[in-house]
Parts: sequence; C-alpha cells; structure tokens
Amino acid sequence: MRGFLASSIGVTCAVALALPLTPPATAAPVAPAAGRATGTAGPDLPGSTQSLPLTPLATGPTADRTLGPAADQGVTRREVARFSMVGVVWDDPDTALHGEVQVRSRSTGTGTWSDWRDVETHNDDAADPDSAERATGRVRGATAPLWVGDSDAVEARVSAEPADRTEPADHTEETARTEETARAVRPRAPLPEGLRLELVDPGDAPPDPASRAAGTPGAAESAEATEAAVANADLAPAGATEIPALGRTATERELVTLRGTELTDDQRAKPHIGDRPRIVTRRGWGADEKLRERKFVYTTTVKAAFVHHTATGNGYTCAQSASVIRGIYRYHVKSLRWRDIGYNFLIDKCGGIYEGRAGGVGKAVLGAHTLGFNSNSTGIAVLGSFGSAKPPAAAVTALARLTAWKLGLYGANPRGKTYLKSGGGNLYRKGKNVRLNVISGHRDGFATDCPGGQLYSRLGTTRTTAARYQGR
Repeated sequence: MRGFLASSIGVTCAVALALPLTPPATAAPVAPAAGRATGTAGPDLPGSTQSLPLTPLATGPTADRTLGPAADQGVTRREVARFSMVGVVWDDPDTALHGEVQVRSRSTGTGTWSDWRDVETHNDDAADPDSAERATGRVRGATAPLWVGDSDAVEARVSAEPADRTEPADHTEETARTEETARAVRPRAPLPEGLRLELVDPGDAPPDPASRAAGTPGAAESAEATEAAVANADLAPAGATEIPALGRTATERELVTLRGTELTDDQRAKPHIGDRPRIVTRRGWGADEKLRERKFVYTTTVKAAFVHHTATGNGYTCAQSASVIRGIYRYHVKSLRWRDIGYNFLIDKCGGIYEGRAGGVGKAVLGAHTLGFNSNSTGIAVLGSFGSAKPPAAAVTALARLTAWKLGLYGANPRGKTYLKSGGGNLYRKGKNVRLNVISGHRDGFATDCPGGQLYSRLGTTRTTAARYQGR
C-alpha cells in the first residue's frame, strides 16, 4: 500500500509485476543457506522467520549495471530454509524507502527461479502515532509483504531513487535516453538504516476442521488461544473454527442480545443489519496465539469501515488463503513488531471471510490498518493486489455482506457519511474532524493508492449493495 511522498509527488500502489527474464539459475552460484530463523511455533503450529541483513551490492566489470551505484543494497543469491512470503524492514518506522525493491525466488516444487518481482515499498497500514502499540519504540518501517509460494532460495536488491527526480520539461525519447545515461552518476537518496530481508514461513495448513472435535479445545490449549476463542463466545462455541452464517431473523435476534442496551426504540422495531456471514475464526486459519500480545484493546464504537488490499500479489489459490494470512500475521508481529495482525478482517479471492485482529469479530477492536483513523473504525483487507487487476466478484460480494453485518451492529448506514477524528497522518492533521464515507478506501484517510484503483472503483457498488442487505 504505497503512500505518497511528503514532497507530494505521488507513487503508485503497484501490483507485484514480473520483470524481464534473467539468466537461468545455472548462470550464478547459489550460496549456502544463511540467516536467522526466529519465532518457531512448535509442532502443532509450525512457522518461522528468517531475517537477513542487506549489504552493499558489488560493483565493477562483472556487476549487473542495472543495479546502480554501490549505495544499492541486497542479498546475493543463496539457499535458505523454506519460506513463502518476503518483505523488507528497517529501523525507523517514520523513514520512507524511496526506491525500488525487487526479489526473485526458487520454487521448491519445480526448482526454477522466478523473474524479478516488485515489492510494494510502502506499507501504510499502521497503528496511530500516539497509540501504545506505536509508542513501544520497537516498531519498524517495512514494505508490504509479497507472497511468492513455497521457495528455498532467494535473491534481493534495493535501489535508491535519484535525489533529484525532476523530469525534463520536454520528456522526449532522446531526453529519456539522456536520463538513463545520467542515472548511474546522479546522486541517490539515502536508504533507510537497518535494512533486512524477512523470509516468512507461515507453516503448514491447520488440520481439516472436520477432523477436529467441534467446540473442544485440545489438551495443550494455550491461555492465549482460549482467550481469543472466548472473545467470540457470544457468536460461536469455544474452539470453533468458524462462526456460521445466520439468516435474517436469527441475526436480528442476535443484535438485540449483543447490543440491546444501546439500541434505540427505532432500531429495535426495525433493525438495519445484514445477515451474519460465515467467518473463519483465528483458530480456523491457524493463528499461533502465542505470537501476539495478550491484551485486547477496544474503541468506543464502529462508525466506518476502511477497505484495503494486502498488496501481496494475486498468485495464491483459495486453498492457500489461510497460509497467506498466517504469513501476514507473522510478518506484522515478528518483523514489524506490532501487537497483532493489523486488519480486523480479511477476505480472499473466493469470498472467504476471516477474523483478523483478536478480540471478537462483533466487538469494536482497535486495529492497525489506517494510520490516523484506527479509532472507531474497522479495517477489512482483500488478499491480493488490485492496482490493475480487477477484484474477483466473490470478494466484492463478501465485502458487501461483511460490511452490512458489521456496520449494522453499530447502526451505521453503508451509504452514509460520518465524522472521524484524525489521530495524525499525511492527509489530515491530528485532531481534525474529517467527514468520510461510512465505507471508505484506505486512500480516503491516508495519501496512498491502496486499495488499488480497481478495488476502489467498486466501493460505490459495495455501499449500495451493503445498504440493500441491511434492508435500507
């Protein structure tokens, strides 16, 4: 989710695109496995993170001249422990990476190397500036994570942008060639300090829900897992891998049970809420609850929903959705050092809806998804990159169904407007009351291209459909 630079020069929320083919794998040696695996979850919920420091890339007659000057950094081609997701982190979360991040990986299934792929260099999902989560002093800056599939070798390069990025007034083909020639000698903007390549293994998929004893936590159930399950006790039995869909009558009855003391007489007489959709719980997608912080943090209400895309690319199957989410979760917690996954909900390309940050899907859980506007809102991320790719119809429908139910719990009209107070960001100063759509895109609260132009263009339809689901 790439943000816009402070100089107001926009940068794109790019899809992970393949670049021109590189020499075959035999053209360069592969270094032995290296790196540090951290946070192994154990035999029931395996997974790990390898953290590799970036180093200056070699220059000289044999170097790849497209890499630029020696200020560029990277990881040379090497074998590593298996991973499926990759990102780059650095020390200061308030420092932007102005440049280009590219990776390529070797598939464990075929043994072939991918083309160079772009990594989204700005990860604009974040806790608010003055929140306890951000104030720990441990939070890192980071790119968005990129899903690359099961891999066992990697190569990465980070190229800084030229410090002077002013375009010629007459940008002809000749001036373009001149610019390319000057690129190698032009001064470069500094890269952030402490750059590291994070290789995330989300672990194997959790057991098939049908093979589990419904509602019966295992003997080795951790206190954290029990607490996460209990947070949804009003909606599903402890240990459930999913919260089942409900019809209209049951949903309206549940609304009174959950929020009865807060409902007006009109809301009781004619509740506007969409049918509760099926939601896969954290247990269902295999969250290792020991990774996150124990405490749940809540806000007062839910006045708006911010829609995101994860910018992790679209090269996953629906059977891999849980793995992608486990990868994002581990990246947010172990690599970025957040308290939990940032999003409140996630939706896959087949329309599956997943519980995100722990604390209860029906509750006003404080997320870390829209810097400056996390309070009194919920964050929903669609797995994938939708700058140029159209979001699948199933995902858009699921987005409307989820917002119709979640916003309906708090009396919010999906077609309406609301006011949120900014906690500080790059669009609105701290303390400013901002009028926003009840269903907004990430870019409405922060200068970014997220959720991608193609998904953002569907939000009008989403608002109308969600309102219809609420009976408006």
